[in-house]
Amino acid sequence: MKIVRNSSSYRYKLQRKKRIQKRVLIGGVALLAIFLIVFFATRQGGQEAVPTFETESEPSQLLDNGAVAQMSLTAGDMCMLTLPVSVDIRDVNFASEDSNIVRVDAAGRVDAMQAGTAKIVATGRGYYGVCEFTVTPSADAAASQNELTTAFTANADKAAENAKKGTDNLYNITVNRRTNVVTVYTYDDKGAYTVPVRAMVCSCGTGGEDITPTGDYAIYFRELWHPLFGDVYGQYVSGFDGPYLFHSVPYHSENAGDLKTEEFNKLGTNASQGCVRMMVADVKWVYENCAMNTPVKVIDEDESADPLGKPDTIKIDESIAWDPTDPDAKNPYKGKVTEIIGAEDVNVALGSDFDPIAGISAKDICGNDITSRIKLKGTIINDKPGVYFLTYSLTDQFNRKIEVTRLVIVS
Repeated sequence: MKIVRNSSSYRYKLQRKKRIQKRVLIGGVALLAIFLIVFFATRQGGQEAVPTFETESEPSQLLDNGAVAQMSLTAGDMCMLTLPVSVDIRDVNFASEDSNIVRVDAAGRVDAMQAGTAKIVATGRGYYGVCEFTVTPSADAAASQNELTTAFTANADKAAENAKKGTDNLYNITVNRRTNVVTVYTYDDKGAYTVPVRAMVCSCGTGGEDITPTGDYAIYFRELWHPLFGDVYGQYVSGFDGPYLFHSVPYHSENAGDLKTEEFNKLGTNASQGCVRMMVADVKWVYENCAMNTPVKVIDEDESADPLGKPDTIKIDESIAWDPTDPDAKNPYKGKVTEIIGAEDVNVALGSDFDPIAGISAKDICGNDITSRIKLKGTIINDKPGVYFLTYSLTDQFNRKIEVTRLVIVS
């Protein structure tokens, strides 16, 4: 059967439907355009203004209702006490029986302060949980802090074991001229130099007539100060192939306070006339630990040939003509420390917004901004009164860990 429609009524409905569809389409396109404008404006305009810190997670321990949990920590470590999903943490109070051993904040974060045993009790509405902590002493890392260097180290026990044997060549040096990394090896149980013990950043030759030659060589002379091409001088010099040397970044004179700072800031790139430039602490290590006839191999390979990786470089102010790693007592960098700034204790009103990274920054001993290295531990529950601990930590270019804990009091 053929259906006959009212033509005017049908056209009106059809036109109305098309108008609605058009409005929806235009509105959708407009909303999408607004979203894209805001998105890209936020990315371009806000990235540098608002720092983001990596948040580190801690070990956790669940406290079941009516149960007694046990946990072991090392002094200096921390963990989080968590509750069953049916328990609202805002209704629970945490208390330590001895805060000199373990302390706890309102979010259930526990800090191991010193060796010993102590309980933390959590109580709330119809809830009771206990955790017994055993805290062991932390290893003393002070010895590793004596040397200021960006070098990576490994397998110290194997190197010490080999040193006791009194062999002629304790080490073997590999220079990767493509990546600008010097890796030092000691020998394995079969006598092959396969055990990496130290990696140091360097600057090899720029290429052409100023290239660092590949091949197998050996250290043949050493000198504390030695003249270099260009009427400059190198400190802690070890020669391995004719005019090709391990040495510090050049100095204008035989004076540790007369460094060519613009050349120091090129470390990690190909910048020399063929020699291998290094930071003072690193080239001094080679000078003092790698005996005459120590084998030296120069290669040209990618980063896969550097088993410990490439250490950090550091930039220095041109107004201070010192290598910051130089142990000289007159070095103006001596005694300076990396700082985390803005992590003072603070009182926060209950229910108010609190940004834990606002105003926080970090500078290394040379004044470089290293805020991006900061990692944050801790939690704030802004609608639960109490004391909270936030820990800001970083490892600087010299492999030194700096840590600051601030108290945030919500009241």
